[in-house]
Amino acid sequence: MKKRLIVDMDGVLSDIYAQYLSYEFKDLKIKQDLNALNGIPENEAFVNHSAYINSEGFFLTARPIEGSVAVLEKLNRNYEVFVVSSATEFLLSLGEKMKWLDQHFPYIHWKQIVLCGSKELISGDIMIDDHLRNLDTFNGKTILFTQPHNANILKTVHSRVDNWMEIEKLLL
Repeated sequence: MKKRLIVDMDGVLSDIYAQYLSYEFKDLKIKQDLNALNGIPENEAFVNHSAYINSEGFFLTARPIEGSVAVLEKLNRNYEVFVVSSATEFLLSLGEKMKWLDQHFPYIHWKQIVLCGSKELISGDIMIDDHLRNLDTFNGKTILFTQPHNANILKTVHSRVDNWMEIEKLLL
């Protein structure tokens, strides 16, 4: 039987920081250095964070994180993959996330997608996420995907990866 792999969307598959930076530059002409955001939660790093994530097209037009499309396709052959996203807080994101996954990850069947409010009920063997709040409540192996908001967390019980090539080496 294949192991169940839970994969987060925003910040793991979807380059949400590039999207924030793009929106902020277009909106306010502010050009932030990604490294300067280390340790700062997204809602504090971006002045109009709430307006951006609640705007039409924000989730739909984000680009995939480098390597995610190819590596997840390989993982999908070797694991029982589920893409899980805490999406119900942002109502516009529900449809956009489904369309985005269909566009960039067409090999992920709709039955492999879980859009929820909390990941506490999610079970599996391995979870890849960029937020400790999701990994800390998971009962299996946990992998922390590095993003600026978690970059300053040096000691953690979770394995850490910086990119999809590291995930490929770790899981395949």
